[in-house]
Amino acid sequence: MDVQFYGADCLVLSGKQSRLVIDDNLTSLGAKGVIKDGDICLFTSSEHSAITAKAKLVIDMPGEYEASNISIVGLQTRAHMDEDSQKSAVMYKITWGETRLLVVGHVFPKLSDDELESIGIVDMMFVPVGGNGYTLDATGALQLIKAVEPKLVVPTHYADKNLNYEVPQAELSDALKTLGMEPKETLTKLQFKPAEVSDTTQLVVLETSK
Repeated sequence: MDVQFYGADCLVLSGKQSRLVIDDNLTSLGAKGVIKDGDICLFTSSEHSAITAKAKLVIDMPGEYEASNISIVGLQTRAHMDEDSQKSAVMYKITWGETRLLVVGHVFPKLSDDELESIGIVDMMFVPVGGNGYTLDATGALQLIKAVEPKLVVPTHYADKNLNYEVPQAELSDALKTLGMEPKETLTKLQFKPAEVSDTTQLVVLETSK
């Protein structure tokens, strides 16, 4: 599986026969969307502005889905700005071959025991770190990382001069200081193989693809 990062929370996961696009809200931020014909598209909020006419499948709600031999479980959870009783965000647990992924989105950083049990073992987790009331900050992201204990962490949604955020986002360098995690490596594309990662949580930075 190849993983590329396009800014904000937008990621593209590619296999031999399938392409999974996560949170392509780039057009609302002044950039070009990345959705292509036949893509499977996931959104961590039902409020999205992407043009999805080309997509094979669009998922923005909790539930269990199967597409192109990829298992996707949408977990309803509390968004970072929700009141205690609200659950307006969706996390996604994805099983693609032997790889187990968690797409966090803009969630509240404290997960319940039931949510953690539903998440289970995670090989790679994508977590926003930009903060300032828009999404998780690095402190909240670290709380999630410690709770989930993924093998690999990929930070998303931080300051980007090419995107027009409504609220300024934290610089990645500042977020990494708070996380207290030195990047294992910085890549333009991550070629992920579960057998090659250690059981100790590591962090990889993905450069923004064009």
